[in-house]
Amino acid sequence: MALTSRQSPPKNTRYFSRDESWLDFNRRVLEEAEKDSNPLLERVKFLAITASNLDEFFEIRVAGILQRIEDGYNEPGPDLLTPQQTLDRLAKETHAFVSDQYTCWNRQLLPALAHAGIRMRAWKDLTDEQREYAIRFYQSEVDPLLTPITIDPAHPFPRVLNKALCLALLLHRKRKTAASPVLGVVTVPRALPRLVSLPATNGHTDYIFLHDLIESQAAAMFRGHEILSRAAFRVTRNSNLYLQEEETRSLLESVRTELHNRRKGDAVRLEIESDAAPEIVERLRANFELDDFQVFYTDGPVNLSRLMNLYTKSARPELQYPPFVARGLRLHRESANLFDEIRRGDILLHHPYDSYDTVVEFIRAAAEDPAVLSIKQTLYRTSANSPIFQALREAAQSKEVTVVVELMARFDEASNIRWARDLEDAGVQVFHGIVGLKTHCKLALLVRRDPENGAVRQYAHLGTGNYNAETALFYTDLSLLTANPILTSAVHSVFNYLTAHAESDEYHPLLVAPLNLAEGFAQHIHREAQHAAEGRPAHIIAKMNSLLDQSIIDALYAASQSGVQIDLIVRGICALRPCVKGLSENIRVRSIVGRFLEHSRIFYFQNGGDEEIFSGSADWMPRNLFERCEVVFPVLDPQLRQRIRDEILAAYLADNAQARFLLPSGEYVHASQQPGKTQPAFQAQEFLIRLAEGKVTSQEIPAPQEVISPTKPIGKKAAIALADRRKPAKNTLLNEAERKDAFSGKQSQNAEA
Repeated sequence: MALTSRQSPPKNTRYFSRDESWLDFNRRVLEEAEKDSNPLLERVKFLAITASNLDEFFEIRVAGILQRIEDGYNEPGPDLLTPQQTLDRLAKETHAFVSDQYTCWNRQLLPALAHAGIRMRAWKDLTDEQREYAIRFYQSEVDPLLTPITIDPAHPFPRVLNKALCLALLLHRKRKTAASPVLGVVTVPRALPRLVSLPATNGHTDYIFLHDLIESQAAAMFRGHEILSRAAFRVTRNSNLYLQEEETRSLLESVRTELHNRRKGDAVRLEIESDAAPEIVERLRANFELDDFQVFYTDGPVNLSRLMNLYTKSARPELQYPPFVARGLRLHRESANLFDEIRRGDILLHHPYDSYDTVVEFIRAAAEDPAVLSIKQTLYRTSANSPIFQALREAAQSKEVTVVVELMARFDEASNIRWARDLEDAGVQVFHGIVGLKTHCKLALLVRRDPENGAVRQYAHLGTGNYNAETALFYTDLSLLTANPILTSAVHSVFNYLTAHAESDEYHPLLVAPLNLAEGFAQHIHREAQHAAEGRPAHIIAKMNSLLDQSIIDALYAASQSGVQIDLIVRGICALRPCVKGLSENIRVRSIVGRFLEHSRIFYFQNGGDEEIFSGSADWMPRNLFERCEVVFPVLDPQLRQRIRDEILAAYLADNAQARFLLPSGEYVHASQQPGKTQPAFQAQEFLIRLAEGKVTSQEIPAPQEVISPTKPIGKKAAIALADRRKPAKNTLLNEAERKDAFSGKQSQNAEA
């Protein structure tokens, strides 16, 4: 697998381009679609994900750059590029990326699907039986939903919705031979599936794309016209959401209004079939007021994200990842319920390897238990049929329930408005957080009166992922369930901050954005630098989705120069430039893209030997540190810290199958391409599945692979140090019962947090 395609960054820049780094991430996803070792339908899914990702990139990032250029901004950013220079580079890279997407589809996936008996059929290739079936489907399900339009002075160009698939037809009026061709437009109904199943032939599973079916019947829609040419197209619009605060309008109403206005966003991209007639392309380009670089020709179906239908509709489990059963929480024999179990000690869950059912049960049990007096929870995104949402509604009938709903969770605003209304109707007190800040923290707090002694105790859930049982099946996240009063009291203060904007100094030991999170991380990084300068053990391991904040990056650069060994596991955007002599030679950056979406945030500080580990909802990005309410919590239980260090982080650092290393040039190189000693393939996610199934132990995790930069080898010292810490000290081996408790995330009764 070759290095990813990347233009060289400007000389002397300390920070990579945010947008080019994001495109690099999407290319790593595309590499998974290209990889023969992945199951075929999973490869189709990865390709669909790249298309969905690219949609959002144009809706938000490219749209934002175009707005800055239009507003006259010309100052270089942290990457030393002006908005226009950034746009020029992105235009080149995005066109190359789209070309690679369709190369993957046409040359790899289509032939492989056909070989597996799954065929995409053109109208001309259908059997008589298939044509008859398709026509009946069209007449009963499709035609009633279509509204063909001919563009003329009496019929202006229709308002094309964002990302709606359409057909453009160049038409000639049969009765007016001298008239110039006119344009016809048909919008493909969103309510219908993009792939139409056809009767099987010779054991094959056949499909036709919906727009191909509509094209085949276009003549009947435009009677009196000769169809000169036709092409499917799709327009992507600016979807940035702007709110104008008004005293006379609630935040909920503001969001609802802006959702309506969003449909009127300017076009930022036109996708159209590559064989489209130039006249069709030019008419569409002019109508949407686009420059040439904003027109993308597709050598295949417009909107590859709809290939996700193929993944979900095909009942071919042998072409997908083998299923696994997540590890369920087993209660201690002396625990009557989940609350008893939490009182015994903090519980750490690593999803999806540990079942998310435990988190759902935490809320459901609170709703049903008469001893629970109140429930408080944040909701950022949730599933359509959320059991948590239902439990909160039911709980409101008998106890105090408070929910902080984030209305501006991008692209989930409409559903969150519905959640908010439904919860209010059920008697839940609904708040929308602090004006100007997204509520992104993942918190739940219960107050329960002990049935035996009458004592009032608080229980909390703190997590890295959304309260969404569906995405929890394929997002990696951490959950902490605790009754530790140090933590629950701090969570209580955070809820007071969210509902009453009541700032206090009582958040310790939590780090809370935008109050003290950035400062807290900076202090911990600086402390590691002091340890290194004074000869004490100093090592930072940080796992996150994105790394963009300049102050954090500068602190990491300074720590590297002080001798701190730094391992960063960054799934997506990384603006930090690693392995640069004199700047970041002790920093290694890995990205892991695989079966599960890496979503957990973990922050490890060796702290001179007195290690600390934090987790939470925040990435190291300005929006997380300063523009959202985020919570990062310490893992206080020593056994749980050991599990995170020796199982979770160790597995990610040892990955040499899915990991890619970031080079100083900005390119990512696959771990298998690193020179030096060849190691047996080790895939972190697959290992963690087998670990959850009890088939392996953490002692089987190899030492981290040494990272080789183009200038010098680095990382060996850190690899040896981490491997040494994973060795059990003499006379400190856990007995079997203690080992099982540590494995399941429990602590003994007498363990002090």
